Amino acid sequence: MKNLQRLVLLFLYISVHQSMSAQDWANLNRFKKQNDSLGLPTEGEQRVVFMGNSITEGWPNSDPEYFDNPSYINRGIGGQTTPQMLLRFRADVIDLEPKAVVILAGTNDIAGNTGPMTLEEIRDNIISMAELAKVNGIQVIISSVLPAYDYTWKPGLEPNIKIPKLNAMLKDYAENNGILYLDYFTAMADDRNGLPIELAEDGVHPTKEGYMIMKKLAEEAIQTVLNKGNTQN
Repeated sequence: MKNLQRLVLLFLYISVHQSMSAQDWANLNRFKKQNDSLGLPTEGEQRVVFMGNSITEGWPNSDPEYFDNPSYINRGIGGQTTPQMLLRFRADVIDLEPKAVVILAGTNDIAGNTGPMTLEEIRDNIISMAELAKVNGIQVIISSVLPAYDYTWKPGLEPNIKIPKLNAMLKDYAENNGILYLDYFTAMADDRNGLPIELAEDGVHPTKEGYMIMKKLAEEAIQTVLNKGNTQN
């Protein structure tokens, strides 16, 4: 009887936990308190939001000084795909009223983290984020997806073939719509379209050396769009 009661309680706990998780599928509550306390930019502030997945989320761990800048807001969530980011884009980007947003997304979609996704669907979700930003007066930087030869947690999906194809789509959209395309891929890929071990020990998440390459490229892109925005104002 006691074993049955334990099983019932365990079942109820799992059901409630899954229900709660399902209600916040996009993890909208992740940054709610931080966003509320952050408030709007001060006059003249050049706020930039970094929207992304675990690669963005883990950046401050390897290079904390870069995000000591209070105007650089990290809104990366590990494991997320583009439909999840699109759902939280208003709360975590638009409502913060940044001057610019750096979007880095797509590898988890290829890995199928939230189900099957075509490259066109991934591109379209990123386009939707870009369009939302532009209509709200936010300068957009679309990042290439970082190289990955394979995913250790889901091997055999050929990201080394799919990522270059997706990047070509993103670059084409950016160039045809006056958006800056931030090309991490070319600077970081090895001859297998993967990340060399010195740039990512697990083949996906950058080491400090990898983030140093990203920082240089990102900073050049950010200054370009901020200067462009200041010229337009």
